[in-house]
Amino acid sequence: MTLRTLSRRRFLAAIAGGAGATAAARWGPGLRPSLTSPQPRPQPRMTSTPSSAPADINGVLMQAFHWYTPADAGHWRRLEQQAPALAEAGITALWLPPAGKGLAGRLDVGYGIYDPYDLGEFDQRGTVATKYGTRAEYLAAVAACRGAGIQVIADAVFNHLMGADAEEEFNATPYDPHNRFHALGEERRIRGWTRYTYPARAGAHSAMQWHWWHFDAVDYNSLEPGFQAVWRIEGKAFDDNVDLERGNYDYLMGCDLDIDHPEVRDALKHWGTWMLDTVGVDGFRLDAIKHIGGGFFADWIDHVEAHAGRDLFVVGEYWTTSLATLSWYASHTGGRIHLFDAPLHHNFHVASRAGSGYDLRRLLDGTLMRHLPHLAVTLVENHDTQPLQALESVVEPWFKPLAYAFILLRREGYPCLFLPDYEGAHYRDRGHDGQQHDVVLVSHRWILDRLLAARRDHAYGEQHDWFDHPTCIGWTRLGTPAHPRGLAVLMSNGGEGWKWMSTGRPNASYIDITEHRREVIRTNEHGWAEFRCPPGSLSVWVETAV
Repeated sequence: MTLRTLSRRRFLAAIAGGAGATAAARWGPGLRPSLTSPQPRPQPRMTSTPSSAPADINGVLMQAFHWYTPADAGHWRRLEQQAPALAEAGITALWLPPAGKGLAGRLDVGYGIYDPYDLGEFDQRGTVATKYGTRAEYLAAVAACRGAGIQVIADAVFNHLMGADAEEEFNATPYDPHNRFHALGEERRIRGWTRYTYPARAGAHSAMQWHWWHFDAVDYNSLEPGFQAVWRIEGKAFDDNVDLERGNYDYLMGCDLDIDHPEVRDALKHWGTWMLDTVGVDGFRLDAIKHIGGGFFADWIDHVEAHAGRDLFVVGEYWTTSLATLSWYASHTGGRIHLFDAPLHHNFHVASRAGSGYDLRRLLDGTLMRHLPHLAVTLVENHDTQPLQALESVVEPWFKPLAYAFILLRREGYPCLFLPDYEGAHYRDRGHDGQQHDVVLVSHRWILDRLLAARRDHAYGEQHDWFDHPTCIGWTRLGTPAHPRGLAVLMSNGGEGWKWMSTGRPNASYIDITEHRREVIRTNEHGWAEFRCPPGSLSVWVETAV
């Protein structure tokens, strides 16, 4: 298993075995190690966290695209070339963008999905290639990743279709886009773009054609083009078990799939097995699951896993900062789906804006990393939170090394890196103020390579936390028999930081792999030492033979 995260069976076994959902359990007084030092020091409060991953397996997922990835049809070729270097750096899985043909053709990021079976093979929406390249180039990139030992996670867009081939007439009722419980009039005849026949594909890969009865709602009526409404189609209902924003957030955009329709369910299952057979993916990232009845996914996962003959990694995008909502969804889906830790990202965003005014002891407050670590996919940024995007909530550059150390070097969660944070990016777009903006995203590759190396070689075993100061926190990892040399991490959002911590390694020497501190620190005969970090920065201390 190279994906390096818990399978569903191991997750359920961990819960049954009493690992629990809380990430930190305080050591009792009788279990706290003795403290001896050359000078009297107050005994620190130390906590220990249970394992959230199999022993000696440290995987890293990378989101291998962003919203402004160049629309030059060259992305798949670049990834094919980069795969060996990414694997060498410590990346074990890549989340690739939606590979199907989108509404905007060569300009579509992939979420305006038109034809999920057209991976850059047919002349549709004005192009053969997608934004990222052709089908042959996509398959070559996947093969290169697999050959380098990197698993591939495909992006699945199940909420909607866009860019229909023809209009159809049917009955529908208009609802307020901001309150889906408030009808704006009576049911009446409308004309909508709901017919998908894919004439260029001509039935290749799938004979499914889509019509109005396969959808719950649309947002455009050609008979009343100026009337703004969500048109709920005759005989349909908005899904239950979706986000409660706007009353019921089933409808998001385009032609909203009726997830309860048997032909729709069969079509989505067929696509999943086709991706396994045709592309050879190792798992799926599920887009916009807050808008889709969660009960569907257990059935879908059962189907694709039965076809694959193994557990598959599945992570869902339920973007909310509400831990209660995420916990409800995890329970509703029976622990079948990992979830992005949006609350942790939000804490990083707030901390980066507040500077030394943020209490670092609160970074884990309300997060999946603390409360559901086995399901948490932790992240610093993604394509929706990056500058100029709809959910823009930037983590400021000075704080990103601290945030990445937090997700890469702690025990809880499965970390996801964002490609622009690794290699940088430069783009231009219209902002929320209506003005054009140039954006330069700084590459953090130098520090990320060091953090990835520390995760690969040192971030194992028991974890002790020293979250005992508002502007300086730290933790240590004690190692395992296979990786006996642990590490110590210290970070500050204020002045210079220092903390007396135990590594469990007596008379051992440590160096800061970030090179922020140049001295060698040596633990005493009980494994304790005073570790330091620069102001507004971090140090990662690993054992050395020096």
